[in-house]
Amino acid sequence: MEIRSTTDQDLDVFVGTLHAAFGRFPETPTEGGGGVWWSALEMDRGLLATTADGRPVGTAAAYSFELTLPGEILAPAAGVTAVGVLPSHRRQGVLSSMMRHQLAELRDRGEFLSVLLASEALIYRRFGYGPATYTQRLTVPRRQAALTLPRARATADVPATGSDTGSVELLRRAECGEILEDVYDRYRRAQPGALSRPHRWWASGAGQPPISPAPRYVAVHRDADGVPDGYASYAVEGDTLTVDETIASDDAVFTALARFVLGHDLVSQVVFKHVPPGHPLRWQLADFRAGQVSGDTDWLWVRLLDVPRALTARGWFTDGELVLDVDDPFLGEHGRYLLTVRDGKADCVPTDREPDLSLDVSDLGSVYLGGTTPGTLVRAGHIRAHHPGAATLADALFRAERTPHCLHWF
Repeated sequence: MEIRSTTDQDLDVFVGTLHAAFGRFPETPTEGGGGVWWSALEMDRGLLATTADGRPVGTAAAYSFELTLPGEILAPAAGVTAVGVLPSHRRQGVLSSMMRHQLAELRDRGEFLSVLLASEALIYRRFGYGPATYTQRLTVPRRQAALTLPRARATADVPATGSDTGSVELLRRAECGEILEDVYDRYRRAQPGALSRPHRWWASGAGQPPISPAPRYVAVHRDADGVPDGYASYAVEGDTLTVDETIASDDAVFTALARFVLGHDLVSQVVFKHVPPGHPLRWQLADFRAGQVSGDTDWLWVRLLDVPRALTARGWFTDGELVLDVDDPFLGEHGRYLLTVRDGKADCVPTDREPDLSLDVSDLGSVYLGGTTPGTLVRAGHIRAHHPGAATLADALFRAERTPHCLHWF
């Protein structure tokens, strides 16, 4: 078996092999070749696994993204995608070989973070990835959709949460592509766990709505000066209104957009497809039980390719020292690092000091963005705390300014 890099000339073979791996047939591109997810592929970052006689049997690829880290820090991240092996060649080491080859290539490019969306949760942990952000589906019956007024009193310096002086305009997806691109880009720069959406995605309609050209209505929120600062992309099928995603610059904008879609006539329920855990919308409903949570699942998985670079890249909100003993069995690596945080910045160097925590690199990926506490993984038996107080300190150190969340599908 050979693993080789792909070029633009390999696109059709690559796409055909991947679809065959999943037992599907490619959809038809729109006029001009857009409107399909693979129109955003970066073929210089693709891999093909081939047999000795040149037949393709496996695929893997990566996108060039920016990932927003805690502290509103933007870091380059490889978005691993299009991973598949033909049914005839599974459990023969093809996937492991491609993953090992890909990780080596990412390091050669100087990248220190890799992310993916896992089609199956059992597959990618063994390659060093850990679930780092989570998302939920929230369904609200239309008859129970009333929102309460904020109970917190406003002051001259602090307005009441949920107060809004802007307006909502209804547009069609085809009318507001530039608005969506701009609003999303401003949002993702401040949201830990969010990924960039390069212009080529919007231009080619690659991905899921509202990036794709699929018909959608878009509620665009504008601030008091008329500048767009949020949107909700939605469609109505039967008696259900489904919101693809709600992008908002703050909670007040989200509330205004939620109020708009919850007030839609001639539907029996409104479904918000992607809501971060702990989102305040449920608490804003007059009937708390009206918000029905389902589809609680992992979303973005993270892998650290260079532990010191990754830990010093993100922002920190508590001072302290922690010795991490990190095992990377897939790459056959092991390291012990002293993490020192002062005034929001970290230093991370090799050390021979006794460890505070021992953990797998996949567990470090899970806690990296602050969406999973080290203490949770200690209680689960995955991270070993070597003394009382180690998990508590780690929880304080690894927290983010707010819940990390990723909406982007790739």
